[in-house]
Amino acid sequence: MFKSIRKEIRGIMHRDPAARNSLEVILCYSGFHAIISHRIAHWLYNHRLKLLARMLSQFSRFITGIEIHPAAKIGKRLFIDHGMGVVIGETTVIGDNVTIYQGATLGGTGKEQGKRHPTIGDGVVISAGAKILGPFTVGDNSKVGAGAVVLKEVPPNCTVVGIPGRVVRKDNIPVLAETRVEKVDCDEVDLDQIKMPDPVDDAISCIIERLSKVEEQLKRLEEAE
Repeated sequence: MFKSIRKEIRGIMHRDPAARNSLEVILCYSGFHAIISHRIAHWLYNHRLKLLARMLSQFSRFITGIEIHPAAKIGKRLFIDHGMGVVIGETTVIGDNVTIYQGATLGGTGKEQGKRHPTIGDGVVISAGAKILGPFTVGDNSKVGAGAVVLKEVPPNCTVVGIPGRVVRKDNIPVLAETRVEKVDCDEVDLDQIKMPDPVDDAISCIIERLSKVEEQLKRLEEAE
């Protein structure tokens, strides 16, 4: 138990430059409090103490602002940064070394039974306000941009942005040839929230550039006449 807690603390300190020491994480990090509470609630839920587990999860929600259903399966070293407004649904499965920012939702769609929440692979980064809705998988080491609404499966090593979410980068290479995003080393932007591609802006820039070329060609034709 204590070894697991130490791993959680080390995971937070590795990914958060604001974390100065273990004591600060233990006393001040609501994401850490929510995870420890969930570990206990999940154990209770699996031992058929479901009402007690739900009561504990709701108490944790009241204290931390983070709602995690006790049935959700969460891997090692989940880091919930700030955390206010994060919602993790009942059939969600989260891998190891995942980072979730404030306001993110791992939810379902409709009232269907069974698996209805997403499966999040190892090393995934889910940015602030992102919504991942449905029983599909977000592949290992993918990144979901701030405010994105993801409604279908995401392959590993991809970057997803927009509403609805679109894959704009795979294996650190822009998906569309027209995309004018500079190639950036993935290690440098592992938790970066700014260097995210904007496919709409890229498309508009491409259209403007082509219109300029067309106007130049028309001007030369007019002058030739």
